[in-house]
Amino acid sequence: MSDDIDAGVETSAPAWAVFGDLMSVLLGAFVLVLLGVIGMQLDLSTKLQEEVKQRQEETQRRETLEEALAVPLAQGRITLVNGRIGISGSVLFALNSDQLQPEGREVLQSLVLPLTTYLRNHAEILMVSGFTDNQQIREGNRRFADNLELSAQRALTVTRALIDAGVPRTLVFAAAFGAEQPVASNDDEDGRSRNRRVEIAPIPRQASDGVQGAQGAQGAAAAGTGKAPVSASASAPASASAPAKTAAKTDDGANKAGQSAGKQAPRAVSAGKAGTP
Repeated sequence: MSDDIDAGVETSAPAWAVFGDLMSVLLGAFVLVLLGVIGMQLDLSTKLQEEVKQRQEETQRRETLEEALAVPLAQGRITLVNGRIGISGSVLFALNSDQLQPEGREVLQSLVLPLTTYLRNHAEILMVSGFTDNQQIREGNRRFADNLELSAQRALTVTRALIDAGVPRTLVFAAAFGAEQPVASNDDEDGRSRNRRVEIAPIPRQASDGVQGAQGAQGAAAAGTGKAPVSASASAPASASAPAKTAAKTDDGANKAGQSAGKQAPRAVSAGKAGTP
């Protein structure tokens, strides 16, 4: 009788075996999660180390540049902020002019030796940027269509002066930003005077590849006309690594058309390719 009862009951797996399978699954899931977390931590740690190293290199680069420019800085003829050398526009040029003044030429001459020494030891290139205030070009001044063109010619003048003084032409190029990126308010004359300036900034050569590569097809036109080709950029000069789209500007009609395009794009020309007049 008992044999008949036992025959009708199905044999089930022991409870400890089911529990063991469950624990194995949980342990495997835990190991996978742990490996994922460890991988993320290693990745974050690597990125953090790279960022720290980059910041240290940037700090060292700025300190080296400051040491190289100790004399002109002590004389108060230039400023150095975040690795950017600033020269007042009134020192370099008369109002609404792109003709270099004697005092400005002396200042640039004092920068040639420390800058060439610095560039010799660093894989960098000089970007000369021209800026203006927001005042419109006077109607009697027919040489420049707008502030963008004025800043372009001033930047090109400084670039050529540096080349003439001994800076290798392959290590310097010019860029123009017009009234964009003011450093002071344009509501008073003191602020406008500060905004009329030229800045010289060493940047990594890799960051300048996009700008100079876009200028290659336009160098001959720039040399023949004295006009700087236009280089549209999405960023400031400190982020000059953005790729540039270019279009030749050959007449005043194109200049006027550019004024209605909304925000003005920076203009850039490589003096190394355009040559000197």
